[in-house]
Amino acid sequence: MQKHIIKYLSSIGKKGGLKSRRSLSSSTAKKMVKVREAKKLFNKYYHQCFWSFDPHYKIKFEDVTWVAEQLMKNGDRELWKLGVKLCH
Repeated sequence: MQKHIIKYLSSIGKKGGLKSRRSLSSSTAKKMVKVREAKKLFNKYYHQCFWSFDPHYKIKFEDVTWVAEQLMKNGDRELWKLGVKLCH
């Protein structure tokens, strides 16, 4: 490889290893993780627990408890456990 290509690849690889410039509080980061998990569970178990709701509904932090409740109410034992885990 040519030296300028090696230098370029080295510089862009270095950027990936640098600490993120975005600063998030730990509580905000935890909220983001809960929302992401709730979205995954909503999509994965839509037909089993959320079939009467809009399939394109955008889950927000305020909906995390609702998703957990629906999993525990309409799902089996495994989904109940996932709902409990989502609440904590």
